[in-house]
Amino acid sequence: MATRQELSDFLSEVELRAYKQALFAVQDEHIALDIVQDSMMKLTEKYAHKSLAELPLLFQRILQNTIRDFYRRQKSRSLWVTLFSAFTPALGEKNTEYSDLPESLLVVQDFSYKNNPGIAAEQSELIELISKALETLPPRQREAFLLRYWEEMDVSETAKVMDCSEGSVKTHCSRATHTLAALLESKGVKQ
Repeated sequence: MATRQELSDFLSEVELRAYKQALFAVQDEHIALDIVQDSMMKLTEKYAHKSLAELPLLFQRILQNTIRDFYRRQKSRSLWVTLFSAFTPALGEKNTEYSDLPESLLVVQDFSYKNNPGIAAEQSELIELISKALETLPPRQREAFLLRYWEEMDVSETAKVMDCSEGSVKTHCSRATHTLAALLESKGVKQ
């Protein structure tokens, strides 16, 4: 059983990454914050009695389910918005602003850029390109890619979180990787 301090430390550690995952999924800062807060509340209310080792998978599963619930609610709401759009056309508009991909996405960081503005600018441009490329991926591919390579989960953990087979995870990751590589190569980024 995780202590109150361990649970608090765990939530502090995953907060920013969870926010960015939710932001990639819903593309709205306020909704992403709500999703992360709801996920954290569900974890503490229902699973505080679990061991610290079990929390990362449980939290990712809760986060992904909360994102899916948001999309289900949006689907129902969009039906009504469509029906009433003739009366209020502004209801169908949505915020598509996107924040930059955090520097924490890069697993191995080179901190020598602090003294070299050229390298810093290059890394900033690369992060922006990756962020924009991630936006173009289908939701399941983006989810698999972020869980595997950003959250550094193995294939079986990712499959549990996504509620699919390990083969599906591998397929989604492979497609995402090839798509991202092609998009980045078309922008002049070489390996």
